[in-house]
This record gives sequence, structure tokens and C-alpha cells, in this order.
Amino acid sequence: MLKGSCLCGSVQYEADCDPSIIIHCHCQTCRKAHSAAFSSVMPIADKDFRWIAGKDVLNRFESSLGKDRCFCSRCGSQLIAERKEANLVLLRMGCMDTEITQEPDAHIWRSDAAPWFDPEHEVRQLPEGYEPA
Repeated sequence: MLKGSCLCGSVQYEADCDPSIIIHCHCQTCRKAHSAAFSSVMPIADKDFRWIAGKDVLNRFESSLGKDRCFCSRCGSQLIAERKEANLVLLRMGCMDTEITQEPDAHIWRSDAAPWFDPEHEVRQLPEGYEPA
């Protein structure tokens, strides 16, 4: 069982499945939607997914043909993307409450990636906030 929720806790979901692969997507649409270098997702079958709270505050945006991004209208957290034609739900890893320990499988759409982020480049790992070197 996988569980997730938005930042404010209004929207919650469950998925009756084991964790699947984790993918980091670097396409421009994901970067803009998440205001980040990439979006981390876990694809699952749509039959395994259900909203358990907050459907009344959930909004959708069709970011590309056939792909809806679902987000909380209160806090703005993007929880999933749906591809109805593919019977697929993409869980947004940042909103998962279930602890996932597996390593990501791939970085995709590197051809569209932000020039300021390179997953091959090692950067400092800090336990908390930023500290100048």
C-alpha cells in the first residue's frame, strides 16, 4: 500500500500496489510545473489508485494532450499526473507519505534539461540549511 498527501494535508490518496520504478523527468513541462530541475515520478496502474480525501479541493490541468496534472487548490502541491489512454497514474514522489528506499531507475528527457543541473556533477551534501563553503 502506497500513501500520499499534499503539503496542507487536504488531499490524500492510496494505491494498492508495491512500489514500482522511480524516474526523474527533466522535460520543460515537468520543470515548469514543479519549479525544479526535474520531477521524480513512480508510474502505477490507474486501477490501483484512489483518492481518499480532498477531491473537492483537487484541480486538474491538461499540460499536454491526454495528460492531466492533479494538484491541491489550497496549497498547490502537484500530487499525480494521469494518462487515461495509457491507464497510468504518475505518483509525484515529493508528495508520497510511504517511505520509499529504492534507488531511481533513470533520468529521462535529458535532451530538454536545465543547463544549470547535471546529475553527474557532485555537489556538497548538507544535513540542513545552506552554509557557505
